[in-house]
Amino acid sequence: MRGSSQAALGDGRPATDLAAMSFLDRRLTAALKSRRDRSMLRTLEPLSSGTSSTQANSGTSPRSLMDPASDPGPSRPPPIDFSSNDYLSFGRSSLLRQNFLRAIQAFHPSPYGPPASRLLDGNSPLHLDFEARLSTFFRGESALLFNSGFDANVGLWMCLPAADDYIVYDELVHASVHDGMKASRCPKQRRRAFRHNSVGDLRNVLRAIVGEDPKVQQGTRNVWIGVETLYSMDGDLAPLKEIVMAVEEELPKMNGQIIVDEAHSTGLYGPQGRGIVCALGLANRIAVRLHTFGKAMACSGAVVLASSLIRSYLINYARPLIYSTAMPYMNVIAIREAIDMLDSGKGDLAANRVHSLSTMLLNQLSTFLSPTSFPISLPSTLNLSPAPPPPMDPTTSPMATTLVPLVTTSPIIPLLTDSPRRLSLHLIERGFLVRPLVHPTVPKGMERVRVCLHAGNTKQEVRDLAATIQTWAYDERQKKTEQHL
Repeated sequence: MRGSSQAALGDGRPATDLAAMSFLDRRLTAALKSRRDRSMLRTLEPLSSGTSSTQANSGTSPRSLMDPASDPGPSRPPPIDFSSNDYLSFGRSSLLRQNFLRAIQAFHPSPYGPPASRLLDGNSPLHLDFEARLSTFFRGESALLFNSGFDANVGLWMCLPAADDYIVYDELVHASVHDGMKASRCPKQRRRAFRHNSVGDLRNVLRAIVGEDPKVQQGTRNVWIGVETLYSMDGDLAPLKEIVMAVEEELPKMNGQIIVDEAHSTGLYGPQGRGIVCALGLANRIAVRLHTFGKAMACSGAVVLASSLIRSYLINYARPLIYSTAMPYMNVIAIREAIDMLDSGKGDLAANRVHSLSTMLLNQLSTFLSPTSFPISLPSTLNLSPAPPPPMDPTTSPMATTLVPLVTTSPIIPLLTDSPRRLSLHLIERGFLVRPLVHPTVPKGMERVRVCLHAGNTKQEVRDLAATIQTWAYDERQKKTEQHL
């Protein structure tokens, strides 16, 4: 059967004789073999039969996905979840589950559907009412739902920049932004990266563009700037206020259009989890914001916050929206119930716990790890001594009454190591689920194990995780010392 070579590389079944394969099969097999030989092959692993982080748990710790190679069997619980993006532990909230089921039962005529795109028969009152609710909640002029954050980013970046515009982006923006830029009318020579979180380099890139293009200087050509608020691989926050100031100062003709991706900060920062843009009072100085619901909200989908004009433009030109079936009613209801949790203040309690656990873990790790330590190091960008930020100017935004100090800790803590798979396996075998991240997901030489904290983790679990990491690091140092004797 054609395609059997894929199965051989994906699940271990015998490979078909290369001579019997079609040219396509040989090409695909060679590509996958190359990835496997370089330890880069991706596979889809089945869920454990044990309790996952998406199930209600009567205990004190969330349990999550299992590595099938380390299935503990019926007598041993699955590893403690230090891997998933369920930061607020909404995925295991019995209250959220009850509210969702109650809302589904009350929905008429049926929670299934809609079986059409938004531009045909899928633009239901439920979608429109919820978009109005989201625009109010996130302090935006208008809101537009997308089926995923990936779809939203592709739609934004493929249609908003014109052919003669410029795109300037942080070098570590998400893959979906790159796909959107590649699909845009903006040619490659007009798409320019700046060093990660470097406001100085951003200014240099903007000044170079202004210097070479009179229309940009005159304000008759746009420059689109793409950043994230919380970067998922490094766990660091963008200096967003400084980025906005730099764009406004270097492009004073109001032709600097900032697009901010709040995928990993939604629910964790700002009043009621509205995000970092709202926390800093920058909503009126950002052209487009993206919030996703597949992480701290434990749902799926995304919303774009922008002007009514941009919303209309996206409805006409954003292909992922135009040619996709509308977000299912059940998804809209699930997100709505999660937003209700944030609005009630329960999300703030969970977010505060996440930040407290993150500070605790960082403090413990920093006693034996540093940006230069072996065999594990911590990124120099991590805030190893979290401190309250300076008071903000309450006159910078009409949201002055809701501005709160921006928490500077992150739920994401990367452990940089040359041996991410061995460290991950060591932790999984001892009851902690973490995942290795290798090239091409991260740059070569920046391999890591990523730790994600959740509101449902306990202090004891965090202590035990830190101690287990320390033991592995000590053993690796001992091995290296013995090799040099």
